[in-house]
Amino acid sequence: MDRPVFSRRDFSRVVGQSLAIAISTPYLRAAQGGRHEQPEPEGAVHLNFNENPYGPCPKAMEALATCGPSAARYPDGPYFKVTDTLASLHGVKRENVILGCGSTEILCVADEAFLGPGKNLVVAEPTFEAVVEYVNAAHGQVVKIPLTPVHRHDLASMAAACTSKTGIVYVCNPNNPTGTIVSHDELAEFVNRVPSSALILVDEAYFHFADDPRYGTAMDLMGQHPNLVVVRTFSKVYGLAGMRLGYAVGAKETIAAMHPYNLQPFNANAAVLAATYASLSDQNHVEECGKKMNATRGWLCDQLAKDGRKFIPSQANFVMIDLGTDVKPVVEQFRARKILVGRRFPSMSNFLRVSVGTQPEMEQFLAALREIVPASQSRTA
Repeated sequence: MDRPVFSRRDFSRVVGQSLAIAISTPYLRAAQGGRHEQPEPEGAVHLNFNENPYGPCPKAMEALATCGPSAARYPDGPYFKVTDTLASLHGVKRENVILGCGSTEILCVADEAFLGPGKNLVVAEPTFEAVVEYVNAAHGQVVKIPLTPVHRHDLASMAAACTSKTGIVYVCNPNNPTGTIVSHDELAEFVNRVPSSALILVDEAYFHFADDPRYGTAMDLMGQHPNLVVVRTFSKVYGLAGMRLGYAVGAKETIAAMHPYNLQPFNANAAVLAATYASLSDQNHVEECGKKMNATRGWLCDQLAKDGRKFIPSQANFVMIDLGTDVKPVVEQFRARKILVGRRFPSMSNFLRVSVGTQPEMEQFLAALREIVPASQSRTA
């Protein structure tokens, strides 16, 4: 995978991209969960950013503890080692993989590469907002398709909205913030209906938590659809959210089109590359964390059902709970109790998104929920 070479004539383009990134920073901050400017409460329980409360695997921790000497060297070797390992994992070549500083950078790079003047982005509403807000910051066009009444992607309407002007159609599967899925059969039918001129960007950040037998990765559809790119991250089940690494897999030509917009030649540092490489050799940790978090998710949903609360059955490591009232003040009341929960989503203002933490953390959350919004109040609101 060759590094992009920039000439003087690229300067104005690079400056324009840098300005767009600077403009979009507050939007991306909001998309990442509405971070508070003030310091978080000391000893807070973190149930707001869909992280893995159990952290990285022991091998990754060891790699982080011993990678200090590599700080003096540029990480070309580790960069290619991780890229090649990911390529082998997915049965592709190095040229089919691109790394990013978290999957958010991958989404921004895709926007830059495939959304030129006159092109639009087709997305569900609501969904993960980074891909949307970057387009908004650059004054691009976004076509939002509401979710179905059961909070799933309306794939038929999304496909129908795709025209010759569509540069990207984005599917987050499982979807953030609803936790709902697109089945593998539905996705296969959908990609057949989308014009080949549009990039189909499938975000599988929460892939490891989906245990519905109808669910399946889009990776196996790429051979028939060169306009399909699948995005993954190490921020969720791998427990490396603070280290920042994501990646995408796609056709050689599609990935090559993204590389010139990946402005940082070394966008993955030596520490995260060492931790990632170690993590990829410890799939037992991934499976164990997935099982524990899904079990806790199931326990929480059982408790919510016993309380008579409405919630969206989730295939991710978070749950959306219908409180029957605007959640913004509720979020602040949780914060006052040193429990950080998800922000308010404008199109689902009555729904509170809570990430799955450890069992004790979820018990603490549930006790606080019952105090702040009693179940009887939630049912009658």
